[in-house]
Amino acid sequence: MALINESHPEEFILLGFADRPWLELPIFIVLLITYPVAMMGNIAIILVSKLDSRLHSPMYFFLTNLSFLDMCYTTSIVPQMLFNLGSSKKTISYMGCVVQLYFFHIMGGTECLLLAIMSFDRYVAICRPLHYTLIMNQHICILLVSTVWLGGITYAVSEATVTLRLPLCGVNKLDHLVCEIPVLIKTACGEKEVNELTLSIVCIFLLAIPLCLILASYASIGCAVLKMKSSEGRKKAFGTCSSHLIVVFLFYGPAISMYLQPPSSITRDQPKFMALFYGVVTPTANPFIYTLRNKDVKGALGNLVRSIFSSK
Repeated sequence: MALINESHPEEFILLGFADRPWLELPIFIVLLITYPVAMMGNIAIILVSKLDSRLHSPMYFFLTNLSFLDMCYTTSIVPQMLFNLGSSKKTISYMGCVVQLYFFHIMGGTECLLLAIMSFDRYVAICRPLHYTLIMNQHICILLVSTVWLGGITYAVSEATVTLRLPLCGVNKLDHLVCEIPVLIKTACGEKEVNELTLSIVCIFLLAIPLCLILASYASIGCAVLKMKSSEGRKKAFGTCSSHLIVVFLFYGPAISMYLQPPSSITRDQPKFMALFYGVVTPTANPFIYTLRNKDVKGALGNLVRSIFSSK
């Protein structure tokens, strides 16, 4: 295998499910169906949030960002998966791996923080309704989203750059479907305990702390909802908050099980199924979760569809 500057391979071989080739066709078909569904669902959320004036609120501003993140998240890995699963060539160039590594972790880190901001928005809306427009004004919302994106980029650039400096000792085979930090650390040779410790510490700040803030926000929200006298108000609050909580657990659950343990202790197939989960389940499920449990979004989608057909 030719090496560039004798430091890294020209390309990586992504082994994927090479030991279980019978899985490749079913996974390829699932990805081929769910990827366009996820893209269309998230595009629909973005369109109705922009076109319907009733959805011009902080909650839908953050939801639009989440949909855009999910589109970028799934696009950073699924096309490469489809290419490798649909052909006998299971490779990715070194530069392709680097680009995928940065983009995948930028989107993941940003989504961790964005979900915490979305829970804070719900906390202010339900627990501080009289101050909601003052606290969550347009300037603050843009500042929060900018901070979230900056945090995700900082995490990805710092962790991925440090990981890419690890020596591979000529190894160009990754037992994975995509290029990901824990797998690259596990594949590297030499001293890597510092990288493992750094990744664990960073992930505690990026996963555990935002999750604690989310749970604290929803504990306060739960108390406030129980004190509501209006059953309609309780129902509406429960509908919007339960949608967000489902998304939170879908995202944080697998991420915590993957990133809050040393890369050396990760089982062989765990990263592969996590990549499939984040490439298929969350981007496809999120639009349906927010649509099916939200009357405003369902109404806006209905209006959009009717306007399209009436114009034709």
